[in-house]
Amino acid sequence: MSAALPVLVIGGGIGGLAVALTLARKGLQVHVIEQSAEFREIGAGIQLGPNVFRMFELLGLTEAVREIAAFPDNLVMMDALTGAQVARLPVGAEAFRARFEGRPYAVIHRADLHGVLLAACRREANIRLSVNVRAMGYEDLGSRVRVPLEGGQALEGCALIGCDGLWSRVREQLLADGKPRVSGHIAYRAVLPRAEVPDELWQNNVVLWAGPRTHLVHYPLRRGELYNLVAVFHSDRYEEGWDVYGDPQELRTRFAGERPEVQRLLEKIDVWKMWVLCDREPVRHWSRGRVTLLGDAAHPMLQYLAQGANMAIEDAVVLAAFVELHGRDFERAFRDYEDERYLRTARVQITARYYGDIYHAAGVVRELRNQWLAPADPPAPPGQAMAWLYDGIRVPGAKRAG
Repeated sequence: MSAALPVLVIGGGIGGLAVALTLARKGLQVHVIEQSAEFREIGAGIQLGPNVFRMFELLGLTEAVREIAAFPDNLVMMDALTGAQVARLPVGAEAFRARFEGRPYAVIHRADLHGVLLAACRREANIRLSVNVRAMGYEDLGSRVRVPLEGGQALEGCALIGCDGLWSRVREQLLADGKPRVSGHIAYRAVLPRAEVPDELWQNNVVLWAGPRTHLVHYPLRRGELYNLVAVFHSDRYEEGWDVYGDPQELRTRFAGERPEVQRLLEKIDVWKMWVLCDREPVRHWSRGRVTLLGDAAHPMLQYLAQGANMAIEDAVVLAAFVELHGRDFERAFRDYEDERYLRTARVQITARYYGDIYHAAGVVRELRNQWLAPADPPAPPGQAMAWLYDGIRVPGAKRAG
């Protein structure tokens, strides 16, 4: 009976749509349920490393992503107090792309990437997409899973994948490990039309201004039509959610004394959206029986390595590969999926925390950071320090990425 039931995916974000697409392409029926009134993504810019472009190739999405993304020339770190360049990675250079077999580094509006995945899912006859559906938990019945819904109805599926993000209800029932860890860092985000950015402040780079307990990131989006800004600082202020309006005066106070370039960009924004940065400790297991987790529900991470969406898409490809290899034996497939993913995602989680400390260094630590990140003599090959991440992953049943 379970073979005739769909895989239930709770959460219609980037991870949920990616796993629905990968499973449908392998012949499974998939039902994605989303509690919101529409399938949409909240947020602004995200970064796409060469590792996720390998996944796009496998999914046939490379051209669709390329049409809407922006491709920076460099990743640049600047000292927000002195204006000195701390580090530069030429991600647009031929040598960088050659190192990663022609795969680029890109930046994209989160909603645009979500739109690419949503359009691909809508083309798949095996995928059903439902909105305004709130799951109230789940029951693993051995041969199938049952998901009670708000309002008294229920859905049944052959398996369940929780893609419901940082505050995952599926995780809460599966692992019962409490609330996410609040980092004490607050992020304000905003997007400007290109015309509102002074020419001398616009550049085709991902630029990070690193200050004491603060940083500002800016880069172009949507083929250069938009400019993405994210300002982060340490704070004891805390509000759940991603869509809270922030206080521009608080920004000016936190970034007081930093470079004029930083001040001028901050002054360009009257309305900022604020969110609290959270993650969790890495865990060894996030599956049980016919139920598993994916993306932020499994391994939420801070934004400092810019890999959250990348990791969710990698998860989706690996999970679907194991489902196919094991003939839809979901318990075995989910176990092998987490075995394959837990160390890589844990490394990203922990490295992201470390990068947050590096970006926000003050005093003597800041000076040491600037020395450590200074260009080597002779210079290392572009991207070599990030090869562990950007080389990509082994996809079961496929040629090794990279």
